[in-house]
Amino acid sequence: MLKAKKYDWKDSNMALFGSDTEKKVKKESAETEPAWNGAGADVGIQIWRINKFKVEHWPKDQYGEFFNGDSYIILNTYKEPEGDELKYDVHFWIGTYSTQDEYGTAAYKTVELDTFLDDKPVQHREVMNHESDLFKSYFKNVTLLKGGADTGFRHVQPEEYKPRLFHFSGPGAKIEMKEVPLKKGYLNDEDVFILDNGLVIYQLSGPKARNMEKFKATQFLQTLKSQRGGKARVIEMREPTEEPEFLELLKDGGPKDKSTEIPDTDCNKVFRISDATGELLMTEVPVPDGKITPDILDSNDVFIVDKKGGSCYVWCGSGASPDELKNWCAYSHNYLKETSYPWKAVTAMKEGQEAKGFFD
Repeated sequence: MLKAKKYDWKDSNMALFGSDTEKKVKKESAETEPAWNGAGADVGIQIWRINKFKVEHWPKDQYGEFFNGDSYIILNTYKEPEGDELKYDVHFWIGTYSTQDEYGTAAYKTVELDTFLDDKPVQHREVMNHESDLFKSYFKNVTLLKGGADTGFRHVQPEEYKPRLFHFSGPGAKIEMKEVPLKKGYLNDEDVFILDNGLVIYQLSGPKARNMEKFKATQFLQTLKSQRGGKARVIEMREPTEEPEFLELLKDGGPKDKSTEIPDTDCNKVFRISDATGELLMTEVPVPDGKITPDILDSNDVFIVDKKGGSCYVWCGSGASPDELKNWCAYSHNYLKETSYPWKAVTAMKEGQEAKGFFD
């Protein structure tokens, strides 16, 4: 049994209101956040970054770029092929080095955005380097960068530039660009690399690199040249040994060997989050025959459903209490931290909004 701090209803304004009034208060509170003005009004993607507990609009020309020291909120507004109703998926993305305050704020603000949109969105937690296919589908390319947005390469003078090595790879047309350490061991002959040294930029296209990887790297290269006012000199290579200066910028060493086997739960697991006893408790629920079926769940509570070979889901019952609903993120996050797969994607669904394949 996992146990949280006891929730003191006396200290909560939520205890003073019935469900309808409470929803009204929450909606009014969400409407005071300036960043949500226009959120979800039209079909498309909107992104915000968390900066010192505040929600900031992320520049559209940087959509798809994420810094490993930051946390972001991503809203996808769409319509079904046959229908005019606006629907939503809202994701909060956690960078590897994002602080607890930042991703905690992102999680809280994601719930607030959900309230602003009348509880219609499906909510998702995304962890850097383990993003869901749905998340990746929003962008032509996903670019992962070191540092925080305030230390981004766009704001540095070329003459003062610290070298950065970018790796382009991926299946099909979905090419991912990652910033990797300046080490020789990260190079290979199957992908494309750009070493940005300010006024000199090296492009290394391995002999086995695919045309799509070369194309995406060239697009990025053109952006860099534009940012440098056309002053940057570009050196193209097929082998790293062609340019001694290129190798001098790299250190010895490479990535640590990692198992190609992705850890996961060995069976479907279900946990109930309930405050029926006066304390908010998380308890494991038996799963007969290992199958997720509706009779395991209870509309009065929230459940974490960790599926083997799939996502970790949070199922929010229609009669769940405010305390249960607002703590699903912390409970699922802390639960996954104790597993061998803390990066696993989390999707929070309301009763009646179950994802395809949720029930066995």
